[in-house]
Amino acid sequence: MALTLGILQGGGALVGGDLEFLILPPIGIQIGGGLVGYGAGINIHLKKHIRSSFVSLQYWQQGGSGDGFVQSVIGPNFVYRSKKWFTAQIGLGRVLDRGPAFPNDVEPQDIVLMYAIGGYFPLARH
Repeated sequence: MALTLGILQGGGALVGGDLEFLILPPIGIQIGGGLVGYGAGINIHLKKHIRSSFVSLQYWQQGGSGDGFVQSVIGPNFVYRSKKWFTAQIGLGRVLDRGPAFPNDVEPQDIVLMYAIGGYFPLARH
């Protein structure tokens, strides 16, 4: 398994983290959260180990619940992992829902850019 920490990690949280488990290499699942957000994903690694890049189908819940809810998004992402610690991801997401905390001065879009940057730390070897 591996822990990822960074900006917009953990479901698009301002600062957050994800915990990933390889359930059947190269397939992994991740769950995470952070400063006002949470998310989950299903990952397919390019190699059969946790230190490899992967494609992921991710769900992001941005903002808290109730009046703090901003939006929920689902979409595919490509996640780059360096051999040591650096990670970055980019993808496109379909907005499923918007909440009361969605900014009034932002034009709503149905498809949004999903991205994050941070570091990852393997916690166990397979």
